[in-house]
This record gives sequence, C-alpha cells and structure tokens, in this order.
Amino acid sequence: MKIQKKKAIPVFFLCLVLVLALFSGCGGTNQSSGTQSEDAETVIFTDSLGREVELPADIERYAVTGPLAQIVCFALDPDEMVALASDWSVEAELYIDEAYYNLPVLGQLYGGSGDLNREELAKADPQVIIDVGETKTDLEDDLEGIEEQTGIPAVHISMDTETASDAYRMLGELFDMEEEAETLAAYCAEIYSEMEDIMEQVGDDRTTVLYCLGDLGCNVICKDSYHAEVIDLLSDNLAVVDTPSSKGTGNEVDFEQILKWNPEVIFFAPQSIYSVVAEDSLWQELDAIQNGNYYEVPYGPYNWMGFPPSVQRYLGMMWMAKILYPEYATYDLEEEVTRYYELFYHCELTSEQYHDLVANSIPE
Repeated sequence: MKIQKKKAIPVFFLCLVLVLALFSGCGGTNQSSGTQSEDAETVIFTDSLGREVELPADIERYAVTGPLAQIVCFALDPDEMVALASDWSVEAELYIDEAYYNLPVLGQLYGGSGDLNREELAKADPQVIIDVGETKTDLEDDLEGIEEQTGIPAVHISMDTETASDAYRMLGELFDMEEEAETLAAYCAEIYSEMEDIMEQVGDDRTTVLYCLGDLGCNVICKDSYHAEVIDLLSDNLAVVDTPSSKGTGNEVDFEQILKWNPEVIFFAPQSIYSVVAEDSLWQELDAIQNGNYYEVPYGPYNWMGFPPSVQRYLGMMWMAKILYPEYATYDLEEEVTRYYELFYHCELTSEQYHDLVANSIPE
C-alpha cells in the first residue's frame, strides 16, 4: 500500500500560527475590565477601591456585607445570594418570594449592629463577599480583614443615588450578567434624569422641607448628609447644622429649632409620630401641619426614602417629586411604582398593595 506524503507547510503559515499562539497565550485575563478567556477559571476584578481581586470566572454563590448591598444585589441576582445581611421586614413577606425571604441571616459589617458572623459566613461558602455603597474610611482594611479571616475574596462597589447606574454595570461584569444589569442601570439613569429635568423646571422655587423621625419627631435628616441625597436633590432642605450626622437616625434638635425652620412640607419617617401630630398643640404651630402638608414616607419592604440608603430611594424620588411638584411630575405614580417592584423586587404589585403602601403618603 502506498503511503501518500503530506505536502510541506510553507514557512509563512508556520510563522503565522506561532504568532497567533503567542497572542492567545497572553490574553487569558484582562485585569482592567475583569474579562477572561473562554477556558479561564478565575478573573481579576478591579473594584471601586482600585483593588485587583482574583475571583472565580463564574459566580454562583455570593454574600453581602449589609442591607444596602443586599437590596442592590437582590434586584440583579437573587438566586445566587446564599444569605441575608439583615432580616426582611414582616411587610416584605407580601412582596418577596418565600425562597428568598427564608434565607439565613449572617449579620452586617457596618450599620447599627456591625454583627457580621464570620464563622457562619465561612460556612455559607460564598465565592465572593460584596460591599456596595459609600466608600468609608478604612474600608480597604475592613475588606482585607474579612478575606484573611474567612479566605473569601471581598470587593467594594461604590454607589450613591446619582451613580447607581455605574454600580449596576460593575455588578453585571462581576456576575457576567451585563444584559440584565443594563436594564437596571438604564432604569436608574432614566429616573435620575427625569428628576433633574423636573428640578430644572422648578428652578429656584423649591419647596422647603423637613424630614422628621424618631419617637418625638425631633430628629432630622440634615442637608449634605449621605442620607439626605434625595431630599437635597428635590427640595430646599431646611435642616442645616454644623455637623450633619452620617447615621440613619439623623441629628437630634429641639422643637424650638423646628418651629424656627417652619417648613412648607414635612415628611415623617415610618413608625414615627405622623398619626398624632394633628392633635398635638405644639406641632399644630407649624404651617405644614396646619395646612395638611405632611406625609408619612411609604414603607414596604423598605423605607422608600432610604434607611438603608439604597436603590429604593428611586421610589422615594418619584413619590417625593409627585408630592412637591405635581405640575411637573406628570407620570402615573402607581404605574411607576409597579414597574419598580417588578424590576427590583421581582414582584407583581397589585393595585390594592399599591394603595396600602401610599395610604398615608399622598394627598387625599
């Protein structure tokens, strides 16, 4: 039997193959974007602190450092969340699927409790721990401390109300869910732009506002604090103090100061004193109470104005603009709220649920 000889491969083609091989060998991971080659098992993800963190290329299990991150990440990828940072509220059971509502609670790194259970976190075996929100002092040390104690990589994604779109795009890269993340990012950009347009029409004629909370209603969310972003964006926030508190409890002031401020509109936090101010002789001295221009912030499954100051503040923006500037906020609030609940809570909100949410929150 004759053996047919193979034709010789030209030197040019051999060189071309070698060059292509060299390029493919050097292109396994792109450290600036977090992309990887098809067969790579890990990727280098650059977080908002500029830390280059090695992560699995396919994230299937993650944990969060606090409720702010919990709200943000839940909207994009609830199925891979292995645990909660804080319990859902009782009200949340109306909107959150049972599979997510009953996840174990590991505690949180920051906030009032700071009770993150590192042992239980390790047992939950997430592939990554995600922190979202304000870039706090010593955050890098905190995340590296978690990594050392648990052996689990941790990343920080910076987010405030204006930059939520950027945060979702980073999360989309992290989870390899760019298309789903872009839907949420585009929503945030759309609503924020609409609020800016409304305020451009309002111009200098901003409504004076106080956000009051606490058992006596004498704590206020002060101008220029992280928790006041929505209030500052959409109103003339009269609560100006020398040192705005970074805590969700705000700054405590005496009632004489509230009388001096005398805002046109008062927003009361959920579970504050909204229900009793109409009969209180002191509060009746304020124009907003006398004129019926006071409202309780909607709640369910979270406070719409923040606390934690996460993406549910987009609900707060739409609601607050509708209260203060109905002539410019011409959208249908129920339609917008229903859209938000579908996108961020994976919930088909009924009309009855909507009206229950805003029962004390819109003009009669």
